[in-house]
Amino acid sequence: MFRLSDSPALLGTMALISGLPMVFLSLFGGAWADRISKKWIVIAGFLAGSVVAIAVALMLANGIISADKPGSWWILIGAIFLMACIMGVMMPALQSLVAEIVSRDQLLNAVALNTMGMNILSFIAPYFAGFMIDTFDFHSVYYTMAGMYVLGAFFIAFLPGKEETRIESGNVMQEIRKGIQYIRKDSFILTILLYSLLATIFSMPYQQLLPIFVDEILAVGATGMGVLLSVSGAGAFVGSIALALLPNKKRGIILLASGIISGVGLVVFSFSTIWSLSISIMILVGLGQTLRMTIGSALLQTYSDPEYRGRVMSIFSMQWGLMSVCTFLSGIAAESLPVQWVLGSLALILITLSIMSIVFLPRIRRLD
Repeated sequence: MFRLSDSPALLGTMALISGLPMVFLSLFGGAWADRISKKWIVIAGFLAGSVVAIAVALMLANGIISADKPGSWWILIGAIFLMACIMGVMMPALQSLVAEIVSRDQLLNAVALNTMGMNILSFIAPYFAGFMIDTFDFHSVYYTMAGMYVLGAFFIAFLPGKEETRIESGNVMQEIRKGIQYIRKDSFILTILLYSLLATIFSMPYQQLLPIFVDEILAVGATGMGVLLSVSGAGAFVGSIALALLPNKKRGIILLASGIISGVGLVVFSFSTIWSLSISIMILVGLGQTLRMTIGSALLQTYSDPEYRGRVMSIFSMQWGLMSVCTFLSGIAAESLPVQWVLGSLALILITLSIMSIVFLPRIRRLD
């Protein structure tokens, strides 16, 4: 998008378009995940994603989407919207699927192992994606994405298809309403959800703003962006290994401290103009992200009633959609303000939020 438009505002718009459908459709995805097989929802989502990726790859390869064709970025916006709809429906089932496979006392370790698998790819894939973009252009990455979606569907098909107790009656809207009422009445789950949502909103916009840093501030191009994301993935990988080995102790304080770790890393990265420093500090960013996501997901799945688990995780999935609103506003702000101050301000808010949570949320802080 940045190469097509050279616009920070459109980077933010892309995030908004990719996020809003997830906010609304994840509620339906959560209700469906509590009603039908999570496994088959995930498989259908992966296959649908492969179709969208192939379509984008073909249009890129044939010059339909190109910087030489003004306005062709609208096609990319449409593809992003479709992928957001697919993810909104699929993510609650994907996230709550782990709890159907392992026992409750193994859930944190299992979620950490699942996250570790994603972090291995987030360590390796961005570097190769950046290399492929600079060597073969963008369409090669989309063909690869399509193949990975199909491969993912193939492996998910081998998972056991456990059937939980399903909702006996009522339409989807009634089920969504019951899920929201359940969350409102359980202050413990509500607090974890609110912290996770706010921490994501203030920490994750850096990914969409990263093209501005790598092109205009650090001047390292797509390959450099791949390196930064890979180093962040390395930090996330280390964190996921640690969580996979740790017992269920001090999970609350680690969850709250993860925001401070991410925030400090993002503040330093925002104002760094030194390539080596920018690379090194991304380890902290990745570490903080994986601690928050893994522990937050594990706690919610552990303490949610099974019949409401899909709907609880649908609210957890909304963090990506709500993040897009902040990213959109950040992109608009970056049109008139230095992007370093935009991203740095969000990171400072995250640090403040995390410190206040440690002080004023003793129930979460003391949680094992």
